Amino acid sequence: MQKTGLYVHVPFCRSRCAYCDFYSTAGQEQQATAFVAAAVNEMRARRGELQGEVATIYVGGGTPSVLPAEALSTLLEGARTVFPIAHDAEVTVEVNPDDVCSALVGTLLNAGVNRVSMGVQTFDDALLRFLRRRHTGEAAVEAIGCLQREGITNISADLIYGLPGQTAEAFRSDVRRLCALPVTHLSAYALSYEEGTTLSLWLRQGKVKEQSDEQLLEMYNLLMDEAKAAGFEHYEISNFARAGRHSRHNSSYWQGIPYIGIGPGAHSYDGNRVRRANRPDLAAYIAAAGNPSYDEELLTPTTLYNEKLMTRLRTSEGLPLRLFTAEEQAFLQQMAAPHIAAGTLSLADNRLRLTRKGLFVSDGVMSDLMKVD
Repeated sequence: MQKTGLYVHVPFCRSRCAYCDFYSTAGQEQQATAFVAAAVNEMRARRGELQGEVATIYVGGGTPSVLPAEALSTLLEGARTVFPIAHDAEVTVEVNPDDVCSALVGTLLNAGVNRVSMGVQTFDDALLRFLRRRHTGEAAVEAIGCLQREGITNISADLIYGLPGQTAEAFRSDVRRLCALPVTHLSAYALSYEEGTTLSLWLRQGKVKEQSDEQLLEMYNLLMDEAKAAGFEHYEISNFARAGRHSRHNSSYWQGIPYIGIGPGAHSYDGNRVRRANRPDLAAYIAAAGNPSYDEELLTPTTLYNEKLMTRLRTSEGLPLRLFTAEEQAFLQQMAAPHIAAGTLSLADNRLRLTRKGLFVSDGVMSDLMKVD
């Protein structure tokens, strides 16, 4: 049966992190009930887009864990009422460490949640304050322990590296500490200075300095080494998992599986040629009562080629050449040849894969393989 992913964007945060460019609002949690009603109405309105059954649900944001228990329960129950959900569906909710308690875990379990994704970022309290995170390193440790004790054992945690002033050894300490906790999945990202964020403003003002490529490479290499030593499989550029604990939802994105995005700023893909993006405006979303304004894009053959390239090549499974036409395969192999010679790509079993050397420079490698209209 055809599978579909369901993403729900919860646009609330108690405070805004310095580096975040995702759509969210701070201090508007009082609108949670109205948001949830609008989101469930949008689900009903878009029921006809579903292909098969929902295999994965991901509630992200924003910070879904700031929702009152009743609102979070209503949101997830709405999804189960509107859509046919696979019996073994992966159901993930993002949480902030400060929100985790026995009551929250009980709400999540009662709503059918079986996986949690937590933004740890670092265990260094000074860096957490700099990032405007609202938790401490110890609070993250306690939150992971609470989740595990209360019955959610599939736990993913995020780290950021390349923070201003962060040393490679300090990052190594973060990785080791996280891997020693009962987590099943690790995502680690180099700090990026996105336009419109507080962090990018600080950079322009000279208040912070970016880490060099050499420093970032050192941290990325030790990340790969430490994660492997701790028993994690490196299955995507930024993602590591214990056996059988890959993120099924994120993997579906990389495999081109269709997904429906609910909420302001949420994106959707029909698995063929159409992408949709709800406009990021909470007030307008609530007022629309389930029929929000959105922008739609019809993907060209060139865009489809480039997207298959970018998503599949990110993974350890690599890029199967069979996904392309004979003409596209010829172009791809021609453009890949210099990278194979340089040791940043390998070609085996009719698949292109990034080598360890190629992972850190993946953006440049992919760019060289792309087509332009």
